[in-house]
Amino acid sequence: MNHFVWDVNPILVSFFGLKIHWYGVLFALAITFGFQVMKSIYQRENKPVESLDSLLMYAVVGIIVGARLFHVVFYDPDYYWAHPAKIFAVWEGGLASHGGGLGLIIAVYYYSKKYTIDRMWLLDRLAIATALFGFFVRFGNFFNSEILGTPSSLPWAVVFERVDLVPRHPVMLYEGFSYLAIFFLLFALYRKTDIGKYKGLLLGWFLVLVMTVRFLLEFIKVHQADYSTDMVINTGQLLSIPFILVGIYLVIKGQRERSLQRAKNN
Repeated sequence: MNHFVWDVNPILVSFFGLKIHWYGVLFALAITFGFQVMKSIYQRENKPVESLDSLLMYAVVGIIVGARLFHVVFYDPDYYWAHPAKIFAVWEGGLASHGGGLGLIIAVYYYSKKYTIDRMWLLDRLAIATALFGFFVRFGNFFNSEILGTPSSLPWAVVFERVDLVPRHPVMLYEGFSYLAIFFLLFALYRKTDIGKYKGLLLGWFLVLVMTVRFLLEFIKVHQADYSTDMVINTGQLLSIPFILVGIYLVIKGQRERSLQRAKNN
């Protein structure tokens, strides 16, 4: 069976010693489209759009620092201990979504404290944009031929020629398209229902859906952390569980408040 062969150079263009990576371009697109989503939400709810510039700075720093630190600490500590300068080479890939999520929450905490904005209101809306953000980042992983799937004989299996000649699940694409579907679902719920009125409900659904997808797809991923190869569940799955539990709590809490409010209205 002929499988799709992926041999694209992760460097889009290089001039005067400067290398522009596909990953960096897709990361920039993630920020751009995420910003536009938040801008539409702010306009819809009559919030000051000019304050989004500061939010963007806080969010990007929080996501990058958190995601990079989690990757360094949980996924490849031996490599970065031997090559500490590589910790800063984020354009080469190596961002852990769990750390990015935690970094974003910390960034929102400090942002909301400085600008006196409701923290949970903001996290609920950012959850929508973050799902879209994840879609672009996973395509960046595809261009880097990283976060590989296990060997597969399925007709859509991909040979990542820069790694080996084994047909594999394009698991980063499964994940990316799942995040895109979650984005459309959350955005539709926000626009068409009253879900956005109940604090934590959008964020809760985001955590449950995204981290459940992540947990399940880990079963067909090559282990990224060497020490997790003998574990029943791997590092990514272990890190997903707390987020799923927090998400379930927020959904139950939000749905209860929603039901009580509807009962009052009736």
